[in-house]
Amino acid sequence: MKATPIHIDWNSDLSIFASEPFLRAVGDEYGWIGGTDDSGKLRCILPYTIVRKAVFRMVRFRVETIPVGEELNIQEEKSFLNSVIEHFRAAGADMIIPATTNTIFRAYPDGAVTAPYGTYIIDLDQPEETLWNNISSSHRRKIRQAEKKNVQIRSGMEYLTTAYELVRDTFKRSDMGFMGFDAFERYVLGLGENVKIFVADHQGVVQGCTVVPFSNHSAYYVYGGSISNPLNGANNLLHWEAIRQFRERGVKRYDFVGVRINPDEGSKQEGLMMFKQRFGAQLVQGYMWKYSLSPLKFGVYSLAVRYLKGGDIVDQEQHKFIQGDQSAQKPISSQ
Repeated sequence: MKATPIHIDWNSDLSIFASEPFLRAVGDEYGWIGGTDDSGKLRCILPYTIVRKAVFRMVRFRVETIPVGEELNIQEEKSFLNSVIEHFRAAGADMIIPATTNTIFRAYPDGAVTAPYGTYIIDLDQPEETLWNNISSSHRRKIRQAEKKNVQIRSGMEYLTTAYELVRDTFKRSDMGFMGFDAFERYVLGLGENVKIFVADHQGVVQGCTVVPFSNHSAYYVYGGSISNPLNGANNLLHWEAIRQFRERGVKRYDFVGVRINPDEGSKQEGLMMFKQRFGAQLVQGYMWKYSLSPLKFGVYSLAVRYLKGGDIVDQEQHKFIQGDQSAQKPISSQ
């Protein structure tokens, strides 16, 4: 498989994160890499952005490899990613940093620093009754309680500032930083009409929010936030209403975006995993990875990220990778 730059005509059957307006909004440079086989046939596409910080040119993928026509097998995707590495090496990039957490690769290139990662996805091509019955009894009970207490689910761009403040404050309660408002606004506006901001309102007080980019391909629960003590069930109802609305629009999947594999028992990460799982979502496992193209600059980046954040997502999850079995392309089980 050979990797070469291409241009695409985006349509709604592709992920919103492959669209040009989005990539332009979040990257200093952006584009698409096409993978062609020996006959010259285009087999896959990989959108990318380049983020420039000081002397660093860092490649970041915003969605996983997109097949064109029939699916790639694992070895074909691995061959493509190896060629992608050589393309960016020749282009003078310094490193490939971990992709955004909606991006779950099925394979990784030789020499990558790799960690298992996953997401929970609901297939929306089902009757609403089936989707409801797939939700756990505890989640259904909380949704009914919120409805009885007259929690109202609203949506619109007028909630942009409210959503930002809720997400920022939620991150802060977990001792995590969040982007500034200007960057958040640029991210959301870059999605155009392909984003919904939902809020759960109880007696004039917003309890929580979700920010969900979407196309026909998928709706992605990218950001969420709540007040410190939201009404019980408000956030459950928030997701259920989003699921209902996206199904009605013909969106194919609701992606809860990112879950750690085998989180520590009793940890916050385990709680987040169970919250997503109990909506009847199915676990999709794969990989997050990063790659050094300039050892010196990559080393400086790694030290800085460990100092500022305790490491990136790959650093934090790498210990769960099956050592000695990288050629098998299998993450460890979450069971």
